[in-house]
Amino acid sequence: MSVETFLQALPHGITLSCRTAGERGRPVLLFLHGFPEAAFVWDFMLEFFSRHENGGYRCVAPNLRGFEKSSAPTEVSAYRTKYLVQDIAALIAIETSDGQLAALVAHDWGGAAAWNLANQLPHLLKQLVIINSPHPGTFLRELKNNPAQQAASAYMNFLIRADAEKLLAQDDYHRLWEFLTSTHDGKHTPQWLTEEVKAQYRAVWDAGLSGGCNLYRASPLRPPRAEDPGAAAIDLPHAMLTVTVPTLVIWGMQDIALPPALIDGLDQYVDHLALQTVPDATHWIVHEQPQLIARSITGFLSRSEERRVGKECRSRW
Repeated sequence: MSVETFLQALPHGITLSCRTAGERGRPVLLFLHGFPEAAFVWDFMLEFFSRHENGGYRCVAPNLRGFEKSSAPTEVSAYRTKYLVQDIAALIAIETSDGQLAALVAHDWGGAAAWNLANQLPHLLKQLVIINSPHPGTFLRELKNNPAQQAASAYMNFLIRADAEKLLAQDDYHRLWEFLTSTHDGKHTPQWLTEEVKAQYRAVWDAGLSGGCNLYRASPLRPPRAEDPGAAAIDLPHAMLTVTVPTLVIWGMQDIALPPALIDGLDQYVDHLALQTVPDATHWIVHEQPQLIARSITGFLSRSEERRVGKECRSRW
């Protein structure tokens, strides 16, 4: 089943450009991308899960505000996570028949929105899948206390510069290609980054980079600078960090920006946690190992359905 695109107007004045596969009326899987990516990175998953033999879901991947053809407010404050949550909640209301997703799947910045939505509006989703996106509780802990994480996140202070968009666009987006190709050994050129995929990235970046940079500018969760304490000035109450819906976290262990320390202590915040580590994967695991991601999500959805049926049977008795 091929992927289709459409523009979805939301009641609060934002329009999201979306990619989709599967008929309306089916259970919905919603996929959220990160930076410097866009909704197209989920095309394999949209096609896979829309097939009847893989669940026959309605699959939707929106471009976040500020990306591709989605609305791009000019104010930095418009990119705070609470507004991303507002966008996604409105999209869920439009796409679902019962107001609840079968699952929300998210990577990188999409995960920041997903963690918050699961905390604030858990009734909107049955399950949550997070792929290499730090929980705000563990991320805050590491940014405050771990010099290695502070160093790994130093790029965030580059992306909030006033001239970040100009610098990122230089030399055919040289710095952005480095984001996508950087590994621990610094020598690996990923096979997934074909000329076709590069063209998809260029089309997204040509549409504008301010949305992605504004996500970083609007977030206080970043390493300290001389003029800005960053995460050091933040304390988040535990109630803002808890997740009660069943959650699968998939983590590529070779992520140089988000090291494995970020998954330590996740069970302090997530009541029903399944954790899968992938030793040979980087931050770009969605590109690198899409079949593994699809299998993992399939197994998680199946186990969750078994638990639901078992719970219903027990309640009848």
